[in-house]
Amino acid sequence: MDLKTELEKRADFFNGILEKFLSKGEPETLYDAVRHLPLAGGKRLRPSLAMISCEAVSGDIRNVMPLAIALELTHNFTLVHDDIMDKSKLRRNMPAVHVKYGEPTAIIAGDLLFSKAFEAMHDIQADPSIFKNVEFGLIDCVRLISEGQQLDIEFEKRKNVAEDEYLEMILKKTAVMFMYAAEAGAILGGGSREQANALNEYGKSLGLGFQIHDDYLDMSSDEETLGKDIGNDIRNGKKTLIAVHCLNNASGKDKKLLDKIFGNLKASDKEVKQVYNLFKSVGSIEYAKNTAVKYCEKAKKALEILPKSDAKKILLELAEYSINREK
Repeated sequence: MDLKTELEKRADFFNGILEKFLSKGEPETLYDAVRHLPLAGGKRLRPSLAMISCEAVSGDIRNVMPLAIALELTHNFTLVHDDIMDKSKLRRNMPAVHVKYGEPTAIIAGDLLFSKAFEAMHDIQADPSIFKNVEFGLIDCVRLISEGQQLDIEFEKRKNVAEDEYLEMILKKTAVMFMYAAEAGAILGGGSREQANALNEYGKSLGLGFQIHDDYLDMSSDEETLGKDIGNDIRNGKKTLIAVHCLNNASGKDKKLLDKIFGNLKASDKEVKQVYNLFKSVGSIEYAKNTAVKYCEKAKKALEILPKSDAKKILLELAEYSINREK
């Protein structure tokens, strides 16, 4: 079984439904901005996770397609706003929404994506109590993502952040979407409470490992491979696990170098490279890589209660992919 083929198969099925859902609207410029990211591709991990989790409990994936659309639109709405806040120019190897359409339109497009996500949710065919549970899950998910994003912003202004604070931030900002996708997929697939809880735990570890590996990639990939600006995290003083580890373990002249350059928006490419080299010499990059591996193993362990199936095999391979991908 090839993971890439399995994910592409589900992504292709999902893309046809998503494209139909994001039909033309007026004003045309706004709806062009709305479609810019969602229809540009992407890994479709969150909708695929909902589908595969549904399959893992012997459910029908047609029951989770409205949820899958809501997940992808919610994810893209956060990306649109994140790129504005981070002043990122590229996303998926093309201009970010605010670069192509301007910040005001990008903000509105993000808001509209958010509303369209809840519009999609109302196509779910389920008992009212189940629907209410799943819809509240999305509401709670967005609340936690918002809290996590604010923590991320506040951490940039602080000199030091503890590792457990960082983990709480990425749990809220990134992992909750994986947790929700997996758990809600199982619920709509007719899975037991025990299975839904296990997939929630799987999603948590998968999401934490995924984000930490993202931090690792940002320090180890070139711009062409990653598809977004290199050096933004260092100039913005973003507290990734790599930065948190280095800030808490560097001393002497290394600490002085960090204080001078890390968080300096005007840092030159040469200075950014100095900080990168420091991250490497202190062992922070390797530490992040090893931590991501630890969460991968926890994700796989959470799946032990699920019956054997092709879907379970895909989930296990997805956990490995989350820490081995190059973008």
